[in-house]
Parts: sequence; structure tokens; C-alpha cells
Amino acid sequence: MSQKLYVGNLDFETTEEDLQERFAKAGTVVSAEIIKDRDSGKSRGFGFVEMSSKEEAKKAIELFHQKEFQSRTLTVEEAKPKKDSENENGSDSDSNLETPDLDEEGIPYMR
Repeated sequence: MSQKLYVGNLDFETTEEDLQERFAKAGTVVSAEIIKDRDSGKSRGFGFVEMSSKEEAKKAIELFHQKEFQSRTLTVEEAKPKKDSENENGSDSDSNLETPDLDEEGIPYMR
């Protein structure tokens, strides 16, 4: 069973191919992804690498965690599952947003 790893403190010029090549030293890389800013498209300095097995993922952590790569000290650890979009009381997280003031016709006031 494959295992996804979080890779943090990446140089902003690091490519997915760089990650693929580096982590291949620990085993078979299923995928490598750099997370990019939605607006600018630039790297956010972290990504995810999926190794083909838990053993290879463990080896990658041993080889690369707190080791230098492209002049940066990497953080490599097991990726945590995505958080639910619901908060603790079970309601949708958007419900915490402020409700706009409406005029008598139901149109929001300009602030």
C-alpha cells in the first residue's frame, strides 16, 4: 500500500521532477506534487511525495528529514489526512462568516 509524505521547506525553485529524482533514491515514487499559490501559480514551499510502500516512505523519511536539499533543510513526515470542511459542532465552516447588513429589499449595504 502506498504512503504519502509531506515535504516542507522546499526552495521556491524546486520542481516536481527534482522531488521525483531525489525521492527515487528511497524507492518507487508514485507521484510528486509541489503545492502552488492559487492566484500567482508560484510554489508555496511545500509539497507531497507518494511512495509505493510504507517501507519506502519510512526509508525516505530516514534519508531526507532534516537533511539539506537545494540549500534548504527539508521537513519530511507522513502526510496527515485533509481536515473536514466541518467544524467541531458539525456545521459547515462557512457559517462562521459574518452575515452582511441588508437593506429593506435584501440587498447588502456597501461598506
